[in-house]
Amino acid sequence: MKNLLLLHGALGHSDIFKPYEKELSKHFNIHTLLFSGHGSTELSENGISIEKYTEEIRDYLVKENLEDVCIFGHSMGGYAALNCSLKYPERINSIMTLGTKFNWTEEQALKESKMLDPEAILLKVPKYAEQLENQHGAKWKQLLPAIAQMMVSLGKNPPLNESSLWAINIPVQIMTGDKDNMVSIEESIRAYRSIPNAKLAILPDTKHPMEKVRPNLLSDLMKDFWNLS
Repeated sequence: MKNLLLLHGALGHSDIFKPYEKELSKHFNIHTLLFSGHGSTELSENGISIEKYTEEIRDYLVKENLEDVCIFGHSMGGYAALNCSLKYPERINSIMTLGTKFNWTEEQALKESKMLDPEAILLKVPKYAEQLENQHGAKWKQLLPAIAQMMVSLGKNPPLNESSLWAINIPVQIMTGDKDNMVSIEESIRAYRSIPNAKLAILPDTKHPMEKVRPNLLSDLMKDFWNLS
């Protein structure tokens, strides 16, 4: 049985994959990874970066001695997975991404990062603040500015661009929801056209958060991409 690694997005948690695990475990050995700073993991004094998360994926594959691994990454998890396949392709079989943002610019990153103000979230979206505390504990207030800083550094120097994506030579499926307000269909199409062995799927009536994705729809797309019967 092949191995499948499920990667959450920034401020997400591996628990979001629970609705999928029973069905997918018929076809794969399921693995999940909590990126540092998320859940019960420690937030490094050196902060957060895509490079750090890329190394964490590789370290997990090495530690678990996983070869020929299929990866599904939501949002930032997809970005880190693709970056890992560029740097360390030897253990990765194929990648599906959903809601992964490719069009990072300094202006865009600054705009996005300003929305990650813990005090503003407490005031304006208390339910979201409660969710973040439930998932990440009291350190959620430190996690937000660390993610904001990662976005700014991505805007200054995005490792995935049209001149690097062409070097990814494993099968990839880029997916985005038609109602995703963080990721445009246009940038997803550009990324899909830049990767030689890529497919594209636009999910109908689908927003950005993983919890808003219909499990049956995503499970069917996974089965199709990985030829599962």
